[in-house]
Amino acid sequence: MQTVIFGGAGGVGSALARQLTAAGRPVFLVGRTEAKLKDLADELDVGYAVADVTDEDSIKTAIEKVDDDIAGLAYAVGTIALKPLQRVTRNDLVHALDVNVVGAIHAVQAVKAKLLDPSAVVLFSSVAAQRGFTNHLAVASAKGALEAVSRTLAAELAPKTRVNAIAMSLTDTPLAEELTANEKIKEGVARAHPLRRIGRPEDVAKLAVHLLGEESAWTTGAVFNLDGGRANLA
Repeated sequence: MQTVIFGGAGGVGSALARQLTAAGRPVFLVGRTEAKLKDLADELDVGYAVADVTDEDSIKTAIEKVDDDIAGLAYAVGTIALKPLQRVTRNDLVHALDVNVVGAIHAVQAVKAKLLDPSAVVLFSSVAAQRGFTNHLAVASAKGALEAVSRTLAAELAPKTRVNAIAMSLTDTPLAEELTANEKIKEGVARAHPLRRIGRPEDVAKLAVHLLGEESAWTTGAVFNLDGGRANLA
């Protein structure tokens, strides 16, 4: 029984892979950068496949390489391009939706036949889908759609498969480097959170491990804020 992690070599995906394998729960990594995937797969002694989440056939081919039943799916893939309204293009919007929403749907379609009963899916949203932030139009619209997808899939795949989403705030990952690499920006964003820091990949991975496991066996169709209090308190 394996958990498939899309974005497996990314910040959240790699933290999740390490936590799951440390708990004795095998994983299979999927991502677009083979060198990073291979390094992590060698470290954890797990399988991997290279795939482009904007290519449906690529996703299907990757899942065909999973040689075991699938206990869980984590779609830890996202975008973070920030632009004001006047600069947002059709390509920005289409790309954000393609990566965050369409890719997630295709990933679930690809694993559906191999999913065990019971099984679990975890998707990753953003606090920007729940609060209004300037310059976040593309990512907020995509992640808002993803939360709707999560609830719809939870209804459609029940009772066999639970589906939940984690709505993150800024987290210290390679995807967010444009923001976190600047200490002044990083500190300013941290102060906007009641808990006065940005997220760590390990924070997100811990919740994802819980949602993928039997401990959350009566939880589905939910969106969990993991944002240092920013959505509800800031």
